[in-house]
Amino acid sequence: MSSWRKKCSVANRYNVTSESYDEQYAQEQAAKYRAVQEVLNCSCGDVVLDVGCGSGLFFSCVADSVRFVVGVDISRSLLLKAKVRVGSFCNVHVVQADADFLPFKDAVFDVVFSFTMLQNMPVPKRTVVEFKRQIRVGGKLVVTGLKKVFGLPFFLDLFEDNGLRVFGFIDDSDLKCYIVMVTI
Repeated sequence: MSSWRKKCSVANRYNVTSESYDEQYAQEQAAKYRAVQEVLNCSCGDVVLDVGCGSGLFFSCVADSVRFVVGVDISRSLLLKAKVRVGSFCNVHVVQADADFLPFKDAVFDVVFSFTMLQNMPVPKRTVVEFKRQIRVGGKLVVTGLKKVFGLPFFLDLFEDNGLRVFGFIDDSDLKCYIVMVTI
């Protein structure tokens, strides 16, 4: 299957399941958000990117503590749900985009988050390169990888092979994902 067809298939799957998305994933996602927030705090001046934002569940975790949040997803239906969730935040915006071709200038964001998205990408290494392009020097990237999809050495190599330095790693047995925190 071509890369574009795979992405269209993923978008369609999430468009179809968007109404039950929060019910299916909110509890698992919240556990990942808590794990990250225990070791990484965003500051009031940070500009944050949430790639694969889904229905915007993460927005309430960061919007009150940062300057600006942009949520990106390929699924139009999920973004419509996220847009409703954004209503209570004046500093959060959503954009429909492909994670491999983000529509932003280089080095715009202080922190880039991507929860439970990388396994949906045809070439995860290419996606990590695009994440890196978004981060300001000294910025941070936080990415999760499903344990059933990524072996640990392969997952860590995605970042280290791209010149990113791992400064934090979470492998909690209660989580279905590894969580890596890296910087340039």
